[in-house]
Amino acid sequence: MKRSSGILCPISSLPSNYGIGTLGKEAYKFIDFLVKANQTYWQVLPIGPTGYGDSPYQSFSSFAGNPYFIDLDELVKDGLLSKKDLKDLKVENENYINYGDIYNTRFPLLLKAYHNGKDKFAEEFGEFKNNNAKWLNEYSLFMALKKHFDNKCWINWEDENARLRREDTLNYYRDLLSEDIEYYSFIQFLFFRQFEALKAYAKEKEIQIIGDLPIYVPLDSCDVWANPECFELNDQNIPTAVAGVPPDYFTPEGQLWGNPLYNWEYMKTTGYKWWIDRVEATAKLFDVVRIDHFRGFDSYWSVPYGDTTAINGHWVTGPGMEFVGVLKNWFHDVEFVAEDLGYHTESVQKLLDDSTFPGMKVLQFGFDSREPSNHAPHNYTENSICYVGTHDNSTCMGWKKAIKKSDLDFVYKYLNLHKEDNLVWSLTRTGMMSVSKLFVGCIWDYFELDDSARINAPGSLGNNWKWRMSKNQYDNKLAKQIAELVKMYERGR
Repeated sequence: MKRSSGILCPISSLPSNYGIGTLGKEAYKFIDFLVKANQTYWQVLPIGPTGYGDSPYQSFSSFAGNPYFIDLDELVKDGLLSKKDLKDLKVENENYINYGDIYNTRFPLLLKAYHNGKDKFAEEFGEFKNNNAKWLNEYSLFMALKKHFDNKCWINWEDENARLRREDTLNYYRDLLSEDIEYYSFIQFLFFRQFEALKAYAKEKEIQIIGDLPIYVPLDSCDVWANPECFELNDQNIPTAVAGVPPDYFTPEGQLWGNPLYNWEYMKTTGYKWWIDRVEATAKLFDVVRIDHFRGFDSYWSVPYGDTTAINGHWVTGPGMEFVGVLKNWFHDVEFVAEDLGYHTESVQKLLDDSTFPGMKVLQFGFDSREPSNHAPHNYTENSICYVGTHDNSTCMGWKKAIKKSDLDFVYKYLNLHKEDNLVWSLTRTGMMSVSKLFVGCIWDYFELDDSARINAPGSLGNNWKWRMSKNQYDNKLAKQIAELVKMYERGR
């Protein structure tokens, strides 16, 4: 990775006529904008199918794509839908996603596209199924079973034999639900057909895509149901412990994530096959893979299953460099980024150093007037990725309003600014001029938006993952302004 620059913008945050960003025309226009802004990278969030809470970090599968991102206008072009099919789709607020409306309207349309397209694309669809059988068969069966059991989490399915994966029972359901299984497979065919076309366009324009690999998967996922031996489950496939974060100054009860923990001892006996398959699938989609919560490979917070807070958790030693080394050796041509945010121990730092993966620096974390921070720019090393903020932070404008006066005064003093100076662009300039090999700006910060555009507030539910931009909000003037900084600080393509 050479000295360069990129922009973070979730696919869901792109404009569209139908309530959520997609892989259609606006995604291509955004790539064109990145080119004009002299960017090298487009960073996105995880792109898997989402469930309750709509978090991209809680996906039904590590291998599947999000049906919401399938562009409906492209389906009209393919002859799978008509313009009449889309005429009643209304968007009440173009800047916020209404996931309830999306859920209720998308799947009937995709079902219609399936009936119109299964014969038309029979050869291409058959090839897709053959090439992806390893994960697709399990995923499509899982989704068909979820539908059959009223979308309940799989540990609550009424048929215990389906929950525990008795082969005779699974064969029965494969026959009973064969049409639904084909439907869910066809949805994935549509997703990957559109994604691969978009990625080819990005490659043609010399834009690389940075994708996100969540360290954990949710309990209600095909990953856990189909691979129970890879997780800390009992003989009834119920978790014995789940992931979280210990209590701290900001969260006295800690954070209870609820994801099943990995059975690292078993995974080691397989040569970490499940992880290798997962990373291989991710690396096919993205040019750079950002590993979320990298410090969890060093040690992780284990909370007894059933607890309502993370207080009673304890630290457990992770697989460390033995596992990370397997990833490095197996995927020697894949560029990884380690999301190493959070409490940094000496062992976490050693794991990061030994991996040689670039870690993350966040300018918003660098200005505590009481004590020095390794996120302050003068402490950066070249092997790092600099952000003003991430999808888990306030927007820069929101952060400015929320931090203590003493910290804000320190920011202005550190950056040698006057009160009338534009803090957002000053921080962007600071990130651009840093020694970090890559600077990634967030699209909402380039728009100078307040926290109404915040993507996610960790530990909260209800208002996350919803913001998206308006059409024409990114224009040639903004692209030129960004490109000038890129040129000045030698981050050009």
